[in-house]
Amino acid sequence: MNDRQPMQRASDFDPEVLLIFDQYVHGDIDRRAFLERVGKFAVGAVTAAGLLGALSPRFAEAQQVAPTDKRLEGRYVEYDSPKGYGKARGYLVRPAKAKGKLPLVLVVHENRGLNPHIEDVARRVALENFVALAPDALFPLGGYPGDEDKARALFATLEQPKAFEDFVAATRFMRSLRGTTDRLGVVGFCYGGAIANRLAVALPDLAAAVPFYGSAPALESVGGIKAELLLHFAANDERVNASWPPYEAALKAAGVKYTAHVYPNTQHGFHNDTTPRYDPQAAALAWSRTVEFFNRVLRA
Repeated sequence: MNDRQPMQRASDFDPEVLLIFDQYVHGDIDRRAFLERVGKFAVGAVTAAGLLGALSPRFAEAQQVAPTDKRLEGRYVEYDSPKGYGKARGYLVRPAKAKGKLPLVLVVHENRGLNPHIEDVARRVALENFVALAPDALFPLGGYPGDEDKARALFATLEQPKAFEDFVAATRFMRSLRGTTDRLGVVGFCYGGAIANRLAVALPDLAAAVPFYGSAPALESVGGIKAELLLHFAANDERVNASWPPYEAALKAAGVKYTAHVYPNTQHGFHNDTTPRYDPQAAALAWSRTVEFFNRVLRA
């Protein structure tokens, strides 16, 4: 019997609690500091630890596409990354009965590595008739550890230049796959959104990039972007949104084709359906726009 309470929504929490949680998730404060700061919001039977538990991911309950779905073929693959950590690993998913060559989509996780949620997102991409690869940046350190706190701690020890090269290597691996076209896109979330922006700068053969609430790349390099961009932002996300105005100005100056959407009354992470910050309406709209964008650009 499952006596766990239904998942709450962002509106159930004080905005300051959500801000403190955002700082915790992104490594600005540790667990102890989070519990201390939200202590004043613990009322009655609700403890600080209870608030953390309520805000933490619930992967099984949010899964949309089962790993055993007969419509898909999924497996873990390893590939060389000579400029990165040497060897990299990812979750490769494609339609089981694909006809003709399919476009490619790289799916980049948040700052916790390849957790069950991102694997689920990769399966959602594959169901839209793409070949999807979701790398695990934590593979050189043993892979996603199955615990979000441990994953964040591991993530802080990554050599980011090498980790980025592992993502570049993932795109090369994808282009070597049979039954695929040369049209490649990337979608990423939070840390992955920032990686999507950086890959758009680094890869002149990238066709499309979709960063969800991702920080801007180095502005002086924006002129090198050849991909078309679709950018999604949460309205209540000061940390990321602060980088958008200068980034947009640089995109305009460079003549980069882009579309940006800000989703009202949403929090950073609104697409992640495993936590209370999830906004069903905004997530559905952003995802439909993403699929439409990939269909238009990658199947051109």
